[in-house]
Amino acid sequence: MKKHLIHHLLFLSVVLFGLMVSSGVAKDKSPMGMVTGSASGTYIQFGKQIAQMAKQEGVEILVKTSGGSLDNIQRIRSKENAALGIVQSDVLGFILKRSEDPQLQQFVKHLRLIFPFYNEEVHLFANKDITRINDLQGKTVAIGTVNSGNFVTSINLFHIMGIEPKTVVTDLKPAEAAAAVISKEIDAMIYVAGKPVTLFSDLEKIKENPELAPYFEETHFVPLENEKILQEYVASNISTADYSWFPGEVPTVAVKAVLIGYDFSRGKSPYYQMRCSQLSRVGKAIRENISWLKKNGHQKWQEVDLEQEVGIWEADTCSRKVVPPSQKGLHEKIMDVIKREG
Repeated sequence: MKKHLIHHLLFLSVVLFGLMVSSGVAKDKSPMGMVTGSASGTYIQFGKQIAQMAKQEGVEILVKTSGGSLDNIQRIRSKENAALGIVQSDVLGFILKRSEDPQLQQFVKHLRLIFPFYNEEVHLFANKDITRINDLQGKTVAIGTVNSGNFVTSINLFHIMGIEPKTVVTDLKPAEAAAAVISKEIDAMIYVAGKPVTLFSDLEKIKENPELAPYFEETHFVPLENEKILQEYVASNISTADYSWFPGEVPTVAVKAVLIGYDFSRGKSPYYQMRCSQLSRVGKAIRENISWLKKNGHQKWQEVDLEQEVGIWEADTCSRKVVPPSQKGLHEKIMDVIKREG
C-alpha cells in the first residue's frame, strides 16, 4: 500500500510539472531586459511598474537605465539582453529618414510598437526676441545630450523646418540650460517632457526674486503650430494651468512615449518562440492591469490609451496574442488530492 502511494504521488508530481509548464504559469528561465531612461525619469518608473505586472504572469523583466531613445535602439540592436525599450515615437522616423547608417535603418524595420503611453510636450523656452521656431536660425540652442530623445526631437524639428542654428549645445543639464537662457548666455533651449515639468514649475522662484525677475521677464515659451511639424507630431499646448508663472496659453506639439520591442513573431527558433510567448504575457499583464495602473501607478498612466495608433509604427503581434487561461484551479485540485492521499 505504501509503495502504491509513493508511485501515485510521483505520477501526480510529473503531471503537475507538465501542467505548469504547458499553461505558461511557470516562470521563464530567461528574463527580458528593458532599457528605459534616466534613473529619476518617468520611463524607468513605467518600466518598474510593468515589471511588477509581468511578474504575475511568470515573466521577469530586468529594468535598465539608459541615455535615451537612440541609445535604447542601439542597445536593442546589440547582443545585450534588451528585448524591450521605451522611446520617443519620433525616433523611428528620424532613423529612417535622416540616419546615415543603412544597417541601422534596416534594423529598425524589425521593431514593433507594443503599447503607446503618454504625450511628451516640446517646450521651446527662449528669449523674447525668439517669437517662432524659424527665429532659431543662426542662434545658439541647447538641445540635450547626444542620442537622447530630446536631441532626436530637436534635430528632427530643425530638419523639418530647414533651420540651421549657429551652435547646438549638448553638454548642459536642463536646469543649466534654463539658467543660460535667462542669463542670455544662449538664445533658447528645447526640452521634451510630459507637462507639467518640475524644471519649469520651479522657475516661479526666479520670478519672485527681485534681482532676477527682470531677466526672467525677458523669456517665454515659443509657440509651435507649423503644419509641417504637425505632420509628424501631435498638437498640444502649454498654459497657466501647467505653469502658474506663465500667462495665457501657447500651442505646441508633443511626441508620444512608446513601449517597443523586436519582432519575434516571424522566427521559428526556440528562442524566438520563447520571446514571443513572453511578450504575449507582458501584453496580457498590462491590458488586464491598466485600470489598476491608472489608479495606483505613475500619474502619466492616466493618459494612456492602449489602442491608440502611433504614426508609422507597426503594431507588435506577439504582445497581442491571446494567452491560454491559467490552469491554476486544476493545480489546486491536484494538490488537494495529494494532501488527501498524504
